[in-house]
Amino acid sequence: MLVPVLLFLLGFALLIKGGDWFVDGSVGIAHRLHLPELLIGATIVSIGTTLPEVMVSSQAAMQNNAGISYGNAIGSVICNTSLIAALTMCFRPGKVNSRSLRLPALFFFPVAAAYALIAYTKGRFERWHGITFLLVFVIYLALSVMHMKKHPEEAEAEEEEEGVTPHAAWLDILLLVVGAAAIAVGANLLVNNGTKIASALGVPDSVIGLTMVALGTSLPELITAITSLIKGHSALSVGNVIGANLFNIVLVSGAAITISPFAVPTEKTLLGVNASLLVDIPVMFGVMLILCLPALLKGKLARWQGILLLGIYVAFTVFQFVS
Repeated sequence: MLVPVLLFLLGFALLIKGGDWFVDGSVGIAHRLHLPELLIGATIVSIGTTLPEVMVSSQAAMQNNAGISYGNAIGSVICNTSLIAALTMCFRPGKVNSRSLRLPALFFFPVAAAYALIAYTKGRFERWHGITFLLVFVIYLALSVMHMKKHPEEAEAEEEEEGVTPHAAWLDILLLVVGAAAIAVGANLLVNNGTKIASALGVPDSVIGLTMVALGTSLPELITAITSLIKGHSALSVGNVIGANLFNIVLVSGAAITISPFAVPTEKTLLGVNASLLVDIPVMFGVMLILCLPALLKGKLARWQGILLLGIYVAFTVFQFVS
């Protein structure tokens, strides 16, 4: 049991550092090619910080491990919202620019509703579902760039937040290659040993995906949130969380489903009903509504939201292991 746990933690470390290296190398190369800052921030950085989730879910899908592939996407949304954004609200509540939240929020809820509809009515995600999600991802990126062009002050804030120290050309290439390799190896270690840990603990793979894997692949967002708090950009942190949640559906799940279609895991039941349909998906919608509605309607975040969301996260995690 000790060896799988150590390898599992090593996978976490490789994912986190690999993601950092990949983003640094990618942005460095993009600057050398004189790509616009808007394009870099809206595409390369966003995709790079989501690569850990993409690789983990895709790796799990290729190994026919639907539990981790499915659980990682939903679990990451719940973790991002009820842990990462919640900490932001607990320590620095206040006003937010609701305009910057509208686009990711307006994309997230319809996409999540479509995802839930497939899960409830079909119980299985087919390849064309994954391709559709990926197309939505491309459309969202295009609209994000257009939005930033209209509101350059928001783009400048993101560039400050995602600033990368310049490197020599050869180092940028090395960071890109080594970062991609580290993410791939880390994802493999995480999936393989997460499956072994789940087996040893006697819990379904989906529980590991919803909790441990989701938390591990969300660590880059947690680090970004802490950095944002230190710099006083708590509103930007919340905007990044909503965008990351959208990516977990359209990019992470989209890529995994396209690579290897899978069925909704059915190992866990509650009152004779699939626990994921009864608990996981409703919690995902619930925490996002608690986060988004006050921000969009009133333009501010309150400490009570953070406390409530943290309580939900603790209860959700405990439920996964004791039910």
